[in-house]
Amino acid sequence: MGKEFDMMAKFSLPKKIIISFFSVMFVLSSTLNLSAAQDDPAIGMAVEFTDHAACAHVAKNKGWFKEAGLNVTSFDNYLTGSALAAGLARGDINAAYMCLIPAISAYANGHVPLKVVAGTHKYGYGLIVDPKKITSVKDLERPDIRIGCPNEGTPLDTLLHKMIEQYSLNEDVVLSKTIRMPPSKVFLALKMGRLDAGMLPEQFPTMGEELGLKVILGAQDLWPEMQGSVLVVKDALLNDHPEIVSKLVEVTRQGTEYIHQHPADAARICAQELTVSGQKVFPIDLEKDAADMNITPDVILKSITSRLQSTTDVDPHQVQQCIDYMTELGYIKRFEAEEILDLRFLSNE
Repeated sequence: MGKEFDMMAKFSLPKKIIISFFSVMFVLSSTLNLSAAQDDPAIGMAVEFTDHAACAHVAKNKGWFKEAGLNVTSFDNYLTGSALAAGLARGDINAAYMCLIPAISAYANGHVPLKVVAGTHKYGYGLIVDPKKITSVKDLERPDIRIGCPNEGTPLDTLLHKMIEQYSLNEDVVLSKTIRMPPSKVFLALKMGRLDAGMLPEQFPTMGEELGLKVILGAQDLWPEMQGSVLVVKDALLNDHPEIVSKLVEVTRQGTEYIHQHPADAARICAQELTVSGQKVFPIDLEKDAADMNITPDVILKSITSRLQSTTDVDPHQVQQCIDYMTELGYIKRFEAEEILDLRFLSNE
């Protein structure tokens, strides 16, 4: 009995060591996995349903987000910048390619903690009309003219106000007959002859020209050097993982360079991505009409090369001008542009 006990004792120590070893390994493995998860956070990404995000569509198509080691788990399209801003507020998005003005509204009115870290383009908006009814901006005051524009506080609305000021139009007359609806609905209403004029973001004005409509004003005419869209990230992502934000900016620059160097292929990619996305983002009541939207590479090529200026640059003065004008219109309370700008990664390019 004593010998048997001695034999068991001889084997009991290694057993304890083995158990301890595996326990330590389990803890280390769990810690390493947790650390890896923390070092590789999921990126919920979103874009507006326009070619404003052409650089992002190119990067997605080319696999550059993945090549950069970015864990992009979603890439959602939103019909409007306002809807995208609401998504930012909900918390399911932590990086977005969106128009500057909705980003400002999300920060000022929605209290969304975000930063603008790069630009994507300047301009990219226009007034499109039925040339059989409208030959000059002054015609917009006529009682028989129906105007479409997205909601108050959007980029198109601010340009509508700029146009009223610049051309000395009767504000009450123009605004009283302006029908508010999302860009896609404005475009479809123009296409069906239910509207005579519309303020729209690209690619819609260029698409309208294919239908015989005419662009009579661009953002360049109303707001020189206007900052169009930007890359924004949530503060949490920026503060916890600045290296990830740096990669996002770099991929954005890469996509922007591709647009300049290979515009035809960039247009092909963007048209393809928008066509596929369009089948998912439109509400049921617009599915049939949306299916008739012909987003061709030729349309996108003209749009991205002549109607908007792709650049990652951001001019803080222009951002402040935008904030000040939105304040003047009563849409937000004024704040300093520096509050939402973090352009340090652009200086590394």
